[in-house]
Amino acid sequence: MITKDEVLELLTSTETYRVERTISTGNMDKFCEAICAFANDMPNSRKNGYLIIGAHDDGKLSGLKVDDALMKKISGIRSDGNILPLPTMSVDRFVFPEGDLLVAEVRPSDLPPVRYRGRAFIRIGPRRDIATEAEERILAERRCSFMATFDATPCLNAKLEDLDVDYIKNTYLPKFLDEDTLTTDKRDIKEQLASIHLYDRENDCPTYAGIILFGTNPKYFLLGDYVQFVRFAGKDKSGDILNERQFSGPLYKMLPALESFVKDGIITQRPVPESLFREKTVWNYPEGAIRELMMNACMHRDYQSNMPIRLYQFDNYIEIMNAGGLYGEARPENFPSVNDYRNPLVAEAMRVMKYVNSSIVV
Repeated sequence: MITKDEVLELLTSTETYRVERTISTGNMDKFCEAICAFANDMPNSRKNGYLIIGAHDDGKLSGLKVDDALMKKISGIRSDGNILPLPTMSVDRFVFPEGDLLVAEVRPSDLPPVRYRGRAFIRIGPRRDIATEAEERILAERRCSFMATFDATPCLNAKLEDLDVDYIKNTYLPKFLDEDTLTTDKRDIKEQLASIHLYDRENDCPTYAGIILFGTNPKYFLLGDYVQFVRFAGKDKSGDILNERQFSGPLYKMLPALESFVKDGIITQRPVPESLFREKTVWNYPEGAIRELMMNACMHRDYQSNMPIRLYQFDNYIEIMNAGGLYGEARPENFPSVNDYRNPLVAEAMRVMKYVNSSIVV
């Protein structure tokens, strides 16, 4: 929350797009429109906005006495449902010899456009007005840029120690960055990891991508982060279970284990006569296809789900079930000509480690 000294500075501030001063105490529409405009942050300053009640436009105090009723009324704006998405704001009272000030501090929203009773308000300099269609489109596009994918969000319960830092430093980073860059990079490991989206500096914790790819125990944070293999006798799940295995751990360890298992535990080959003097080798399944399906399952799954990736083998077919459907721009009507990435950071890391051929830019 803003301090008393900072409030005094705002009374004469020239950053008019961040400050609205008023002596009114009962114009709730005016207050709500101002809060909505600050939340939309049309200049994209990413600085908090301030509604100051009890001051004239020139910054002089009006002599207002702020009581609990006024505090409750302004505080209630946040959650009365008229401003959506709900704004992030705090309200405080400041006492001066010339009178009191009630200050509502509003944080720019990560989900614009924010609307008050269905209308989006913005500030351009000292002017507050309803956003035009073009301005609303700018806010909507900004919302997309603010919305991080799940793998980019911070894993708040994790620490640096929950990552295999030695592997990242000695094996992954040399693949991700060229030798000259690594040699001249004198930043600490947290800064290095943050630069490739594996660590969140603001919250001082790994991102979910870091945990999924290089965590010492990813399943502790993501209960469904494993692959369940079951070999059934017969052609459906009513058959006896002939074999069962579970693959878990960070992807840098799990993916090679899956590769090896597909090659040695699922794929079989046998000779088939072609003629009296010649035979050919046939496989029950194409190894490359099964491998690619499993890599894509690990790359595109919904890691927020508690359901594991299920690899079920029957007498005459294989079934792979994965949490999450088509994502983003991918739709039933345009699949597979259009694709999108649920976990772009995981996809990029798997490309760096040469498990997939994705060429996305993050």
